[in-house]
Amino acid sequence: MGIFSALFGNKLTAELQQKIEQIITEYQNPLEEAVNAEKRFLSAKSLSELTLKKDSLSFTLSLPYPCKSLWPSIEQALSHELTQLEEIQTVSITFKTVIVAHDAQKNVSPLPEIKNIIAIASGKGGVGKSTTTVNLALALQQEGAKVGILDADIYGPSIPTMLNLTEKPTSKDGKSMQPLSAYGLQVMSIGVLIEEDSPMIWRGPIVTQTLTQLLKETQWEDLDYLIIDLPPGTGDVQLTLSQQIPVTGAVIVTTPQPVSLIDAKKGLKMFEKVEIPVLGIIENMATHICSQCQHEEAIFGANGGQEMARQYSVDFLGSLPLDKRIREDADQGKPTVTAEPNSDVAQKYRNMAHQISYKIGTQKRNYANVFPKIEVLSS
Repeated sequence: MGIFSALFGNKLTAELQQKIEQIITEYQNPLEEAVNAEKRFLSAKSLSELTLKKDSLSFTLSLPYPCKSLWPSIEQALSHELTQLEEIQTVSITFKTVIVAHDAQKNVSPLPEIKNIIAIASGKGGVGKSTTTVNLALALQQEGAKVGILDADIYGPSIPTMLNLTEKPTSKDGKSMQPLSAYGLQVMSIGVLIEEDSPMIWRGPIVTQTLTQLLKETQWEDLDYLIIDLPPGTGDVQLTLSQQIPVTGAVIVTTPQPVSLIDAKKGLKMFEKVEIPVLGIIENMATHICSQCQHEEAIFGANGGQEMARQYSVDFLGSLPLDKRIREDADQGKPTVTAEPNSDVAQKYRNMAHQISYKIGTQKRNYANVFPKIEVLSS
């Protein structure tokens, strides 16, 4: 009779129990439907604290990806289906977000306090990668995840400006730094450690050493996702990332124009060679809408990112417009997802965040930090 029998006891007939189980496990939530998912995350393992009192059914539903904005529609749909059963008149669902660590590339050890690392890359500069990083991080945070940002663009850090960070990080032990906080995110960037107009005239080895220190000497606290904003190109920083840092997956940001796509393709192939999964492609600045006449024009070309995704058999996460509001919000330290949460642009970022976290949730789980460390002591 399974988990339902154990939790419901003898209050349910075998027939009713089977009907309830079938409704819950066969339900496809809006996110799974949007990504044409074959796998359902709702199963007996997702359910706990099931009770049936008279005609009132209640249970807790644990989801492996953050999607708080979808909870009402999930509850509404399941309640509708379950109350079609004669024995059930009301349904109450308690939701939980339970995010676990997933596999990274081989021979790289997981980091404590960080479950999953997402690299945001572009290959080419100037395509809006940092703006995308900040808004995706905020979208994941709003949906129920604990999120951090590491600004790895050592030569041109822009995350502090976009999040209006002006203070310096502190240290409790003199050896490590506390991450700064902005809009509920944990953040670290070389930009908060130097003066705004100080150039970083450093060679590659120093840059990669600095990146490693910023990552490993920051006291991150129980992060579900750490998003790393990479510099342009496929050089020293990217090589260090692939060899020393456990990356769960990468997202490629590009504009539709061929000049941008050429470098984006190089970035994608780099991740393939180092066995880091590419979670998808985001097409930025896809179209421009005139603020005067509302005419929409693909000034950088059309569907370049979508065609690249098809060519390399990776997910196309969506397109973002060339909208001055996105730029103005970022320059003012108030990213669009927070400044204009009900806008179409903010919803686009949330949809992309849903897809990214869902895809991570389908990957193989990493159990390295689950089991206690065993030490053998000589007597």
